Amino acid sequence: MAPVTDPLPRRDLRRLPKTNLHLHLTGSMRPETLTELADRDGLPLPEPLPSGALSGWAAFQTRYDLARAALRSAEDLGRVVAEATADNVADGAGWVEIQVDPTTYADRLGGLEPVVEAILAGAAGGRTGVVLAASWAGPPDRAERVARLAARYAGQGVVGFGLSNDERRGRIADFVPAMRTATEAGLLAVPHSGFYEAAWHVRDCVTLLGAHRVGHGLTAAVDPATLDLLAERAVAMEVCPSSYPPFGVTTGLAATPLRTLLTAGVPVALGTDDPLLFGTNLLDQYVLARDVLDCADAELAALARSSVEASAAPPEVRTTMLAGVAEWFGGMDQDSGSVCYIGAPPARGASRCTP
Repeated sequence: MAPVTDPLPRRDLRRLPKTNLHLHLTGSMRPETLTELADRDGLPLPEPLPSGALSGWAAFQTRYDLARAALRSAEDLGRVVAEATADNVADGAGWVEIQVDPTTYADRLGGLEPVVEAILAGAAGGRTGVVLAASWAGPPDRAERVARLAARYAGQGVVGFGLSNDERRGRIADFVPAMRTATEAGLLAVPHSGFYEAAWHVRDCVTLLGAHRVGHGLTAAVDPATLDLLAERAVAMEVCPSSYPPFGVTTGLAATPLRTLLTAGVPVALGTDDPLLFGTNLLDQYVLARDVLDCADAELAALARSSVEASAAPPEVRTTMLAGVAEWFGGMDQDSGSVCYIGAPPARGASRCTP
């Protein structure tokens, strides 16, 4: 009888260099920090998420607003950013981008600028970029104000301008001037899209807003023309698998259309969205990609590489991280694309990566 041999050990996903490009400030808070801050001011805590699907966006927003109310000072904001960075670094992140709508804290801190300064103070250390966001639900002139603010801080730690919240509540055309202000200042355009609205919304965010990345973008997976556009322009999707089942956006973790996006040649960066509310972290998303979505190590390396390439990380950070991804995989050629297609996307039906 032939001897029984142990299977090859799995590569350690914590050691895979990666970024987290989809992370909201309030939702990045440690549960124990939220408890401490809420107790300090006698504030209620959000109820745990129900085991089933949420009853719509309002149920989520109520929990989010309760958590946000606990952040009362510049020190609170800086603390959350610093702790979120440390948590992601512990999961193997070499770069983190934290998104925040500064208008939601301006009244408490005395203006928009103090909010940005507090967040940048927490982001000091060279591992964290800040994305200032306006809300799809807000008026376009407010978005333009936030875009101008972001442009003023470009090169000082602010790396992008986003549009967050429920994308059904705004018209894309109304936000073109704000996004133009941001991109002309050299900032990344990173709107949320394709969570509720169909693929046309993702497509218009690219063609009208000039999106460099799209937050979520799941609905693009059902439209070949949109997939082709995303692959051709190398617009990365910020996919956060743990976020979708609670909303009923997917029927379960296994229904995340990651395979469809990768097969079409669309870059994907795994993110965590709101780990406070969804009980997850960055490492969990890579574990899900491997264990639930059946990604081989080559594909996991490609996901990590795409997350670096789609980021605003400084050149020296990018170089170090990309070398680390290659080392993790065991000598994957960074330039030739012999394992993962780095240049032109593969033909439809061919996997972006070969195991």
